[in-house]
Amino acid sequence: MEISDLDNPSLAQRLQHKLDQKTKPLGSLGRLEALALRLGLIQGSESPALEQPQLVVFAGDHGLAARGVSAYPSDVTWQMVENFLAGGAAVSVLARQHAIALTVVDCGVARDFAPREGLLVRKIAPGTADSFTGPAMSAAQCEQAIANGRAIVEQLPGNALLLGEMGIGNTSAAALLLARLTGHGVADCVGAGTGLDPAGVARKREVLRQVLALHAQATAPLDALAALGGFEIATMVGAVLQAAAQRRVIVVDGFISSSAVLVAQRLEPHVTQRCVFSHRSNEAGHALMLRHLGTSAQEGAQPLLDLGLRLGEGSGAALAWPLLVSACAVMREMASFESAGVSGPAA
Repeated sequence: MEISDLDNPSLAQRLQHKLDQKTKPLGSLGRLEALALRLGLIQGSESPALEQPQLVVFAGDHGLAARGVSAYPSDVTWQMVENFLAGGAAVSVLARQHAIALTVVDCGVARDFAPREGLLVRKIAPGTADSFTGPAMSAAQCEQAIANGRAIVEQLPGNALLLGEMGIGNTSAAALLLARLTGHGVADCVGAGTGLDPAGVARKREVLRQVLALHAQATAPLDALAALGGFEIATMVGAVLQAAAQRRVIVVDGFISSSAVLVAQRLEPHVTQRCVFSHRSNEAGHALMLRHLGTSAQEGAQPLLDLGLRLGEGSGAALAWPLLVSACAVMREMASFESAGVSGPAA
């Protein structure tokens, strides 16, 4: 399913003219105006509107976690899934505050969950294999995860998808994908994740260096995703592709969700035209990743917030959501100089 190019100079000009005629000095709402223009281009409308936002947390375990690449044990993945569903996690609180529907997807958690509202079970396997010794998943498993992500989004209402994730070890998978798909060295891509000390970060870098060497032939996007990624990342890739095809606004969270967008971009370059990047994570490789996710080679992605966040879960996406709502409100409701009877700037 090809993702079309949203470049539309005529619409962009009309949107900019509408913004410039609002009762304010030219450009005085700063990046909120750029955001309003982006939303208008995504929706193909001079009056963009956001409906029934859906925040989806994709969860999965990683075999590589057994190599000591995280400060937390793998059990935290399933425990946090329970916390999401109970409403006690940060993203649960933020989604509730901003009236965003929250869905948790078991993409491959090493635990079975009792059925309940807000949970989708799309488990490929109870965690990926250890990428230190072989591919994290088979090509068939990767394909199924992507298909699952597409199907999930296809069934969701609304016109905005907010990305979230949970999986102990998934900063390692994201760093590996960043290194492989952009050519940067592991040292530039790896950070502390959930809180490793300097010795732990050094150990993590060495493990990931060996993983990359083992899978040196996995250079194509889907091959890299299967060899190095996680079930939650692969499912998120499918979700991003489907949301982009439906011209939904895609609100990207931090490092791990950006890695899914990076894979999707390598498959369909126009995906990032539908993306709003919520924040710059404190995870070491995220600023580097954002440089590769702009809509042009000259301009990297410009995140809305820079709060030192590194939690994941979709927390940054939920925090940035009110800015998108405000951008649409300004475009739709703010008076023009003419309609308000206010004098414009002196000629």
